[in-house]
Amino acid sequence: MINPLTGGKSHEALFLYASVVTALSRTIFDINKAAGWWTDLKTGQSTHETRNVGEVLMLIVSEVAEAMEADRKGLRDDKLPHRSGLEVELADAVIRIFDLSAAKGFDIGEAIIEKILYNMSREDHKVENRMKDGGKKY
Repeated sequence: MINPLTGGKSHEALFLYASVVTALSRTIFDINKAAGWWTDLKTGQSTHETRNVGEVLMLIVSEVAEAMEADRKGLRDDKLPHRSGLEVELADAVIRIFDLSAAKGFDIGEAIIEKILYNMSREDHKVENRMKDGGKKY
């Protein structure tokens, strides 16, 4: 069924995108694992099962903070100058999110689509309810 709230995409089409997102997250994890990001540099042991999730989450937060700073200052990225700093720092945040998701074995693509579809049904996400006193402004 085609739904105008999903940009004209059917739910089935959205779940096809989910498989691509999850595959990309697994590829990112594989690249990062091969690069040693999931290895204790002192011992050479894998940190896949023991890495501090809070630390990884704060690395994601740091990328979002860098995105805010790039946007606030109107900066271009210093390594990819044809792109805005905001765009590249958001990409860094997504890369870190996808990396952690795959490390945890999550099907992040399906989780994203399921959350989008759920949010479409939420009363507090409808414009008329967001405009009410006490509604979600942002």
